[in-house]
Amino acid sequence: QVQLVESGGGSPQAGGSLRLSCVVSGYTSSRYSMGWFRQAPGKEREGVAAIGSDYSTRYADSVKGRFTISKDNAKNTLYLQMNSLKPEDTAMYFCAGTLPMSWGRRPPTLAAADIHYWGQGTQVTVSS
Repeated sequence: QVQLVESGGGSPQAGGSLRLSCVVSGYTSSRYSMGWFRQAPGKEREGVAAIGSDYSTRYADSVKGRFTISKDNAKNTLYLQMNSLKPEDTAMYFCAGTLPMSWGRRPPTLAAADIHYWGQGTQVTVSS
């Protein structure tokens, strides 16, 4: 049973920084992709950043140059470093994981349809 537990949400001011963490447990293979998605009230859930099984990364255009995704396998933790935050970054942020591949590498994905596991979410509210 894969479990994803996020932490680190908060209420920074515009221009500030925040780091989200997600403790990952239950995967029995390393051939999976992880990512961060967000959902603002009245909007669809969108992929923000993803990291593949080979550590390749992918970002939404809206966060490129400001957000950095990383993972520490020794700590079983996924991170999202968010800098230069904007009010439009306000949303519930979700840690997400794909099913593992049976062979080969799992590339990063920003598509919610590719996600099989979701965390409970952590709120980020950026004030102007």
